[in-house]
Amino acid sequence: MAEHFDLVIIGTGAGGGTLVYALRNSGLRILLIERGDFLPQEPQNWQPAEVFDRRRYKPNETWYGADGKPFHPGVHYFVGGNTKVYGAALPRFRKEDFGAIEHEGGTSPAWPISYEDLEPYYARAEAIYLVHGAPGEDPTEPPRSGPFPYPPVSHEPYIDDLCDRLRRQGLHPFHLPMAIDLRAGGRCIRCKTCDGFPCQVLAKGESDVCCVRPALDSPNITLWTRTLARRLLTDATGRRIVAVEVERNGQKETVHADRFVVSCGAVNSALLLLRSANDKHPNGLVNSSGLVGRNYMVHNNTALMAVDPLRRNPTIFQKTMAVNDFYFRGPNFPYPMGNIQLLGKLQAGMLTAAQPLVPKSILQGMADRSVDWWVMSEDLPDPNNRVELRSDGRVVIHWKPNNLTAHRRLVEAAKEMMRTVGYRFIFIKPMGIETNSHQCGTLRFGTDPATSVLDPYCRAHDVENLWVVDSSFFPSSAAMNPALTIAAQALRVAEKISK
Repeated sequence: MAEHFDLVIIGTGAGGGTLVYALRNSGLRILLIERGDFLPQEPQNWQPAEVFDRRRYKPNETWYGADGKPFHPGVHYFVGGNTKVYGAALPRFRKEDFGAIEHEGGTSPAWPISYEDLEPYYARAEAIYLVHGAPGEDPTEPPRSGPFPYPPVSHEPYIDDLCDRLRRQGLHPFHLPMAIDLRAGGRCIRCKTCDGFPCQVLAKGESDVCCVRPALDSPNITLWTRTLARRLLTDATGRRIVAVEVERNGQKETVHADRFVVSCGAVNSALLLLRSANDKHPNGLVNSSGLVGRNYMVHNNTALMAVDPLRRNPTIFQKTMAVNDFYFRGPNFPYPMGNIQLLGKLQAGMLTAAQPLVPKSILQGMADRSVDWWVMSEDLPDPNNRVELRSDGRVVIHWKPNNLTAHRRLVEAAKEMMRTVGYRFIFIKPMGIETNSHQCGTLRFGTDPATSVLDPYCRAHDVENLWVVDSSFFPSSAAMNPALTIAAQALRVAEKISK
C-alpha cells in the first residue's frame, strides 16, 4: 500500500523550507518534495564565467513572452530554491507597504494583514536566517520588537567613505540587512562571489542550510529530491486534495496526504494549479475567482554602474549599504520611487555575459573603478500581467512593466546622487522579463474569495486542505527584496497548520 503522509510540502525555497523547519518538531509526518537536487559544493560555484556565461546552475528551460520571444527564466531548481544563489539581502517590508499606497502609476493595494501581524514572525525569521543589521539608521524603517540578531555587516573603507559623502548630501544610507554567517566562528569569509553565486562554503543564510538540513534531523521529515509535482488530485467533491502526482526517478507516482502546501515560486505554483484542472475546477484548481496566474509582478529593476576612472575601488564584499530616502517620495515628485542598494562587486566575468562584444580587459578596468547599485521600484499588480499555460505545455509570461515614470525618476535620482560625490561616468542597464527573481502575486491572498485565491493564512478559498506559501500570495510587490516576508509568513502559517 502506498505511503500516506500527514503533510506534503512541494518546494524547498524561502516558503517551503522555512515551513518545514517550523514544523520539524510538530509530530506531523511530512514529505518535502524538490524538483532539483542539492547544489554541489565545487570550484565552479565561484567562477563568474561558469555562473553567468555558461549558466551552470540555471535550468535548461525556456519560457516565452506574450510577443512569442523565448527567454531563459532566472529560476534555480535546487534544495533551497532561489535562496541558493540570491544576494542574501533580507530587509523587512515597510509598515506602510501593508496599506494602500498611491503611486504615480496607480494604486498599490492593501494587504489583508498588517505589519504588526507579521512583526513577531519577521523577528523569528531574522534569527533563523542569521540576519545582520543596524536599527535606527533608515528613516523608513518600521518599528521593531527587538534588535537585529547580529550586528551589521561592516562597510569596507572605500564604501565607508562613500557612505560619509552620501550623508553630506543629506541622505540616510543604512546598513543593508544581510543574511550571511558572520557570527563568531561563522563560515563567511567576505568573498566577492556572494551576490548571484552559490556559496561554496555554505555561509549564506539560505533555506537549504538554515532550514531544510536542520529539519531533516527530525525522523518525521522525509525529503524527495529530483521529484517534479505534476498535478494535485481532488476527491469527487473537489473540496479536498487527496494526492499529488509526481515524476520521480523517471517514474510516475501518486502520493497521498491529509494536507498539502505548494511552495514552487510564483510562476511554478500557478502552473501547478493550472495543470491540476478537473471537472470540478475546469479553469485550474482553486480558480473560481479567475485570478490564478494573474497579477504577476517582478519589480522594475535597473543595474547602475558608477565609474571614477581616477580611483580604484578595492572593495571585496560590497553589498553592505542601501538608500531609502526616495522610497515614499522623491525630489520634486510626490509619489513613491523605491529602493537603491549596493550590488555585490561586479567582475569582468559577470559583465561579459551582458556585454559580450566589449573586450574583457576594458570591462575589468571599469569594474575595478566602479560602484555598483541595484535600483528597484514597485511593479503594480495588473490582472493582464499573468502566467499562461498553453495546451502544448508552453509557459507564456504576459508582462507589461508599469509605474515606469517613478522608476525613471529613481534612476535619475541615483545617477545624480553619484555624480554629486564625484563619479563622472554612469552606466545603466534596465532589466527585462528574464530578471524574475522577485516574481510574486500570482495567487494573491485576501478575505474575499471573489477577489483573491487564498485567505490571510494562505489557505485556498476553494479547497480546505491546500495552502500556498511563497511569494504568490503577495497582493503588492513593495520595493524591497521579498524573501524575508515570505519566510515570516511561512512561520505564521506553520502555527495554523500545526493546530
